[in-house]
Amino acid sequence: MNVEDFVKTTNVDFFTGVPDSQLKALCNYLINKYGTDGIHHVIASNEGCCTGIAAGYHLATNKVPMVYLQNSGEGNIINPVASLLNENIYAIPTIFTIGWRGEPGVKDEPQHIFQGQITLKLLDTLNIKYFIIRKDTSLDELNSVMSRFNNILKDGKQVAFVVCAGALENPPEVKYTNSNTILREELINHLLNVTDQDVIISTTGKASRELFEMRESKKQSHKYDFLTVGSMGHCSSIALGIALQKPEKKIWILDGDGAALMHMGAIATIGHFKPSNVVHIIVNNESHESVGGQPTIMGDVDLVSIAKSCGYQNATSIQSIEDLDEKLIQAKTLSKLSLIEIKCAIGSRKNLGRPTHTPKDNKNSFMSYLHG
Repeated sequence: MNVEDFVKTTNVDFFTGVPDSQLKALCNYLINKYGTDGIHHVIASNEGCCTGIAAGYHLATNKVPMVYLQNSGEGNIINPVASLLNENIYAIPTIFTIGWRGEPGVKDEPQHIFQGQITLKLLDTLNIKYFIIRKDTSLDELNSVMSRFNNILKDGKQVAFVVCAGALENPPEVKYTNSNTILREELINHLLNVTDQDVIISTTGKASRELFEMRESKKQSHKYDFLTVGSMGHCSSIALGIALQKPEKKIWILDGDGAALMHMGAIATIGHFKPSNVVHIIVNNESHESVGGQPTIMGDVDLVSIAKSCGYQNATSIQSIEDLDEKLIQAKTLSKLSLIEIKCAIGSRKNLGRPTHTPKDNKNSFMSYLHG
C-alpha cells in the first residue's frame, strides 16, 4: 500500500512516535512532509511520552492523533492507555500504528519473537480494535476499515493498525546526516583497546552488532560483553545492577542517544548511587540509526550538565578521534562515576552482521565470567 494513501485515508494531521524500521516508509513520509515541526509531527523519547503528547493534542484541538511505534513499545503505552485514554476515564480517541516485528511465521531476530506472538493479545487486553495491514491490503479495504474505526473513535476509544513487513510502500527518499566525523565502529575499536578484561554492557541495535563483530575481528572473547539486543533504554540500568554487586569489576556502558533518551531517569538513578566502577559512554549521532536514521532531540541536550547535576563526578563530551583515547584512558584509571558523550556520524557498514551466539549463550558465558 502506498504510504501517502494510508496517511490520507486516516485523515490525521498530527503524528507522534518512536521510529521503527518496519514503519520506515511512514517515518520518511512524515519527515519529508513535516520535518519535526511540533505542530504536525513529534518524535518523542518513548512510546508512553508519545501517548501523553497525543492526549494533549486531542485536548487542545478535539482532533484524533496518531501514535506510531514498533510493537516492542507496546509495554510503554499500556499505562497511559489503561489509565488515561481509556473510555471509562478520559475517553481520548487515538489511532495507534504499530510495526509488527516477530510476526508469527516470519523469520526475525530472537528478541522480537515473543513480542510478535503477544502483539495482538496485548491489543485485545487493552480493548483496542485493530486491523492488520499486509502487502496485499487494498485501498478499498482500508477505506472500509477506517469508516468502522471512525465510529469507534467517536466513542472516545482507541484503534490500531498493525503493519506487516513491507506493507507500506513508496516513501519519499530522505537522507539522514550530521556534521560529526567519528564512526561508531571506530570508537568501539578504540574502546576495546582500553577495556582489556573489563565488562561492557551494550545497547540495542547496531552498537551491539558492531561490538560483537569487533570482538570477532580482534579474536577476543565475547564473555566480557552483555549484548542488550532488546529492551531499548535499559542497558544502563542493567549495568547499574551489576556494578553495585560487583564493585571490583570495571563496568563500561555502551549506550546510544535514542536509548538514553528513552529512559533518561536511569541517569539520575545511577548518579544517586555513584558507582565508582562505572563509565557510561553515550554514542550520540542524534539519530535512531538502527531503524533508519530518523532524528532524536539529543543534539539540543547538554548531556554533560545533566550527568553532573545527577551526580556523575566526571563527565565530558568529545567530537574528535584525537580526544577519544585520552578520555577513555582517563576514565579507565579514575575511580569515579564517569560519563563520556561521543559525538558520532550516522552510518555503518552495509555488510554489518548480527551476533551468531544466541542471547542465552551470551548470558551464560557472561555470567560465568562475572562469577569466575
